[in-house]
Amino acid sequence: MKWQEVQQIFPNQFVKFEVLHSEETDNQEIIDDVAVIGPISDEEATRELLNSRDKTLVYHTSKDRIVVKVRKNIGLRSNL
Repeated sequence: MKWQEVQQIFPNQFVKFEVLHSEETDNQEIIDDVAVIGPISDEEATRELLNSRDKTLVYHTSKDRIVVKVRKNIGLRSNL
């Protein structure tokens, strides 16, 4: 489902979804196709996001598009 469709079905609320398709450019992942799991209350949104794994996210439908910053693992240095 495209993000614009999700916005129409669930206006102005948090939604939990699984990422189906995205494109990565310049340390950003732009998500354009999702499978909606369901709406999330404002009170539960942070907890649900922190418990999300893999390709599952929580995002607010007031946002025009889904953009996630990508942080690369830089590894740990050891002085052994």
